[in-house]
Amino acid sequence: MRKFVYSSIVAAFLLAITAPGVMAERVVILHTNDTHSQIDPDKNNLGGILRRKVLIDSVRRVEQNVVLVDAGDAVQGSLFFTLFDGEVEQKMMNELGYDIQILGNHEFDNGIEKLAAQYADVNASLLSTNYDFTGTLLQDKFVPYVLRRVGDKRIAFIGVNVRPQGLIDSDNYPGVTYFESIPTANAMAEYLKKNLAVDKVIALTHIGYNESSENDPALAASSEFIDIIIGGHSHSGVYPGNPDGYATVVTNKVGAPVQIAQMGKSGLMLGEIVIDFDKPDGEQITSRAIAVDSSLDRHISASDEALLAPYRHRVDSISAIEIGTLATEMESNSTILSNFLSDWIKSTGDRLAGQKVDFALLNKGGIRNSLPAGVITQGNIINMLPFNNRIVVVEISGEKLVELMDIIASQDGQAVSAEVSGKYDRKTRKMTSLKINGRNIDPGKRYVVATIDYLWRGGDNMSPLSESTLIARSANLLYRDLIEEFTDGDFRGKTVKGDSKPRLSAVR
Repeated sequence: MRKFVYSSIVAAFLLAITAPGVMAERVVILHTNDTHSQIDPDKNNLGGILRRKVLIDSVRRVEQNVVLVDAGDAVQGSLFFTLFDGEVEQKMMNELGYDIQILGNHEFDNGIEKLAAQYADVNASLLSTNYDFTGTLLQDKFVPYVLRRVGDKRIAFIGVNVRPQGLIDSDNYPGVTYFESIPTANAMAEYLKKNLAVDKVIALTHIGYNESSENDPALAASSEFIDIIIGGHSHSGVYPGNPDGYATVVTNKVGAPVQIAQMGKSGLMLGEIVIDFDKPDGEQITSRAIAVDSSLDRHISASDEALLAPYRHRVDSISAIEIGTLATEMESNSTILSNFLSDWIKSTGDRLAGQKVDFALLNKGGIRNSLPAGVITQGNIINMLPFNNRIVVVEISGEKLVELMDIIASQDGQAVSAEVSGKYDRKTRKMTSLKINGRNIDPGKRYVVATIDYLWRGGDNMSPLSESTLIARSANLLYRDLIEEFTDGDFRGKTVKGDSKPRLSAVR
């Protein structure tokens, strides 16, 4: 691990952000994470990349030293990405003047070749401390750290990326070597403080606030040389005053405070961290979140609107095609939508396999947006199921199915069809009771399951599925199959309802 960290140091560089002759020792770091292709405001009229530009420009007008950074997952989640493969997001991030970007897991959704094309004209420094891209199309794109001068002080940024195994489709990151996130970050921070005399180390991370054992608080607690963590991945609102109560300061292993910040998702908030070296040590770092809302609309320029116009025209044309009707709204994180989709996958699996499958399974993380009540469009479906997944039908042993269901229990449940009923214990992370079609799982039996190919390949850590046997696979992407269900299938001409009764529930 250390060999990679130190041998890559020659790729790093120093950029001064202080005007000649000026010794101001205050820097403002503006930050985003998990904006997920939310180019326009969301359904509640919050966020929007042009509003964000207004905020960023206003800060730059009054602050001398500003660094704009993104902590990953800038893409995936709207038609802008589905139709244009990241071109829109990167063009706009260039226009906003991002200084540093790191990778999230969704940057890999279309594979390394398309990711390299997305970054062909990037203006920001691309940062990764614990991925080695040697031998891939990305090998000359990334540096392991970036230094910035602020008066007589120097700050360093490192990039800490998520473990790809079980999260990113293995076909989408061939040749990328992962180094353990926490020890690699700490080794680099130590080098920067001891060898390069850096005053502050800022870790841009995409490991999550509360995901697995490799998370931002764990990194902070184990560190000695990291001062600030700007995170992503878990969509957590980590900022002072958030009623969710995330700790914004964690004590490191030598008793010093580490500031942590994360701005939820979809670009609804812009994070701001100020480092004022003229203040005493304990008062140098402050953090806040700034709302991105409609009050900024009057300041959006016509030239910025014009950049998006050709892309928006195509997005709007697809969004306008009506395909069906829902009886009620189905929120993205709701039981009713999980049930609706898993039941539909089950019936589609029946047709693909030419037989009744035992049940269907879908990961909740694959459901990215809500469906509205009333008329729905092609755009609603694509935005909800944006990934390049296909329905598959597989055969799995009862023994492996027991393992799989315990993994699902450890994930606080997933979307399952009506044939499944069960309870699980959040503390033991195990199923306490489970029935499929009214019966306990028989370890000696073979079960037929409808799911998606991402999970079949072991995605979302569902490794038992990778040991199953493929029976059938759809020729269409998931969202295309569902659109056709509304236009030419069982949902045609119907007002579709859903079932809101939980199928898997926690006992404590």
